[in-house]
Formats: sequence, structure tokens, C-alpha cells
Amino acid sequence: MLLGVQGQLIVFLGGITLVTLLLVWVLITYFLQPQYNRTIRTNLETRLQDITARIDAADAPLISRDLWHVIPNTDFFQDLADAIESGDLNLANCCVDISDHTYRNIVYIESLYPCVLHESMGSLSGSVDTTSDTPLAIQLRKEVFSKGELYEIVESGSNRQMVVGGLSSDGSYAIIVSASVAQIETAAGVLGKMLPPIGLAILALDILFAIFFSRWFTAPVRKLSEGAREMADGNYDVHVDVRRRDELGLLALEFNRMASEVKRSAQLERDILANVSHDLRTPLTLIKGYAETVRDITGNNADQRTEQCNIIVDETDRLSGLVNSVMELSKVSSGAEKPNLVTFDMSQLCFEVAGRYDAVCDQNGWTLQLEADHECIVQADPGMMERVLHNLLGNATHHMGPDGVFILRCIPTADGTCRVEVQDHGPGILPEDLPHVFDRYYRSRKDQGKVGSGLGLSITKAILQQHGFSFGVSSTPGHGATFWFEMRDTRPTAS
Repeated sequence: MLLGVQGQLIVFLGGITLVTLLLVWVLITYFLQPQYNRTIRTNLETRLQDITARIDAADAPLISRDLWHVIPNTDFFQDLADAIESGDLNLANCCVDISDHTYRNIVYIESLYPCVLHESMGSLSGSVDTTSDTPLAIQLRKEVFSKGELYEIVESGSNRQMVVGGLSSDGSYAIIVSASVAQIETAAGVLGKMLPPIGLAILALDILFAIFFSRWFTAPVRKLSEGAREMADGNYDVHVDVRRRDELGLLALEFNRMASEVKRSAQLERDILANVSHDLRTPLTLIKGYAETVRDITGNNADQRTEQCNIIVDETDRLSGLVNSVMELSKVSSGAEKPNLVTFDMSQLCFEVAGRYDAVCDQNGWTLQLEADHECIVQADPGMMERVLHNLLGNATHHMGPDGVFILRCIPTADGTCRVEVQDHGPGILPEDLPHVFDRYYRSRKDQGKVGSGLGLSITKAILQQHGFSFGVSSTPGHGATFWFEMRDTRPTAS
């Protein structure tokens, strides 16, 4: 079974803790001691160079030997003591051994006890006797004189020290400096023993924290899941209350917006079904009634039969128009019918469409005013744009004003677009109806029962949305309405 989000968060945070503890263990085991040794070696080499520089700067040999005496260079040793006392030469926690070609010690300085180079023994009187020429010291001095340098880690019992060595510039003296490296091993061992119980405690706390964190983090997700389940069960009044200002909060806002739109769409679908069913029932009832009348009563009366058959034909056409409108809206809204974009003159298309209304205007005493005197080159599907014009003009004819005038305009605008307007002088649209004029089967201006499927403006909206054109309607009750849309102008701008 796959882990949920909460389980994945727990596993993830626990895994991060384990990886961190493993990384700490690797650093302690494999990197801490080498890095510590490099640091100790760098410090010892720095002190070695400092002592060597002082030997090289001495005016005379460090000691003079004869058969009976060893005469030290008092100036050098005094300067060395002063430098150590003042802190100019830092030999803290170090052991220094300086010898000559006889491999015998000239001077040793011990700030480290015990020192593997020299042997120190205490007496009952409290004094300390030190043997400077130990076998190990002599061996290391020989190595310095033979190789010119030295780097080793030597052990004496539990004492483990790093030693570095080098020669003075004239090769007369060997200088060896040592320091203990046992502390880091002890520290690494202690840390290694402490790490497992500490790691287990941290892991336990981390898992506990992960449980609480995952519950808090996944709470909005669970609410969204419950809301989605309710929507799937048909409850569209779902509202998810997530008070967070992050991606989950944004997701909740979008979910609530989606639920509101789904509720609105579902209600609209029910309205469409009810209205279409009502409109289908009326022509079907008339068709059936007149067909039965022709069959049973007026079959031998030619005039009545013709009149009633004409009614059947008209109602059949009405039914066919309603079905065609529903199918056309379905194709356009679903994207099954894609626009075929070409470049053409919208003013010319308006002129051609307006010409088709000459007969109906003459028959009803209407006047269609065409205002399309300027070329408007656009990119769109001409067939779809023709349907848009017919829908808007047909809508205007259904709301004709007392003067019988409706207007079609095609106007190029300064920002490179083409604005098309269809205006009527009818009763206008109430403010509360304006936001819903383009909704499917929504009849504004209290005109339910008028001729038409109620889908023309919805088809217009779907076509314009497919093209990405802006559209709208403006109206003042009692002063008509103006439906408009704006198209892109593809003509190149003047440079």
C-alpha cells in the first residue's frame, strides 16, 4: 500500500535525520582526525620555521665544544628565553629538541609532559631529572640530518605525538618540534560512543515532530479531499475553509472558485434542460395535434389541410432550429469546431452580411444602418465571424425599437484593433440582467416566450472566446443596447 502524504512526510523527515546523523558519524570517523592532524602539523611547522629563523640569525654557533667544556652562545639562549617569555615565540604544549652533527642535544624546551623525545624522572626531593639523548631522539636526529626533514607520529606507551623536523640553513643543526595528538582520538572515541544514543533520541523527537507537522500540513489537503468527495456526490454547496497564505491556501481559494462555477454550471444545465424541454414540448404538441386533426377531420378540406400543414412545417422548422442551436453551441463550446484563421477585411464582411437583411427590413419596415466606411484588416475565421454578426443582428431584430432602426458598425481603433458594434433602440437591458446576457438560455429584458432558442448569444460568446477577442454589452433601460467585440488588426504599424 502506498504511503499517504502524512506518511511520506514522516519518512522524509526521518530519512533526513538519519542522513544527517550518518554524515556526522562519517565526519567524526574519517575527517575529524585527519583535519586535526593537518592543523597540528601546520602549527608545528610554523614553530619550526620560527626557531630555524632565529638559529640562522645567530651571530655565532649555538655552542663551542672542546675536550672538557661546552661553551654556550649566551646571547642566543637569552634571546630565545626572552622570546618565549614575551610570547613572540609560542611553544605552548610543545617539545623542542635542537642538536648538532654529533647527534647530541644542545638545548631542549619542554612544555609538554610526558615527551616521547626526552625521559623525565622525579626524585624524592622533588627535583626532575631529564635525559635528553634518548635512543628515540638520537634516531630522529639522524633522520633529520640524512633527509633534511622529518614528519612522523611516534608512540611511547599510551603517549602518541606528532614530530616534525628540519635543518638550519647551513645544515649545522637539527630542530625537532613535537606535540600530542592523543586528545583528538580520545574526543573522537567519546563522540563515537555518545552518537548512537543521541542519534536515537534525536530520531525519536524528529519522528514525533514529523507526525504533528504532517497532520498540520495535510489538514488542508484532507479538507480539499472531503470537499471533492462531496462534489462527486452531487453537493455543489461545498466551501473549504483554509486560512493559509501559501500554495495550499491558494489551492483552497481556487477549489472554492471551481465549486462555485460548477454549481453555477450545474444550475445552468438544469435551466437549459428545463427550458429546452419546454420549448421542445410546445412544437411537438402542436405538430402532433395538427397532424391528428388533418388525419381525422380536415383531410378532405384542402384549404384547412394546407393551413394546418403549414403550421406543422413552421413548428418543425422551429424545432429543427432549436436542435441545431443546441448542437452548434455544443460543438463550439467543446472545441470540436476549431477556428480557421485567415486575414480578411471585416468591413467587407459586415457589408455582405448587412445586404442579406434588405428583404426582411423591407418586409417589416425596418432600417439597418451600416457604418463600415474604413478598411479593417483582421485575422479570424470568416465563417464564425459571419455567425456572430447574424446572431447579434438577429438578437437586435427581436428587440426592435419603435423607430425600427438598428445599426451595424465596424470601426478601426487607434490601438490597432477593430471594434464591431450592433446597436438597437429597443427597451434596453436591466442592470441585474447585464452580467448574464451571454449565459446559455438566459433570456433578459423579461422576454421569455419570444421567438428564438435563447442560445444565440451563448454561441457568440463561445466563438469570441475561441478567438481570444474581448466582448461585452452596454445598455440603459429604455434606450436600447449595444453589443460589441474587438478583433486584432494584423496590418503592420508604420515605422
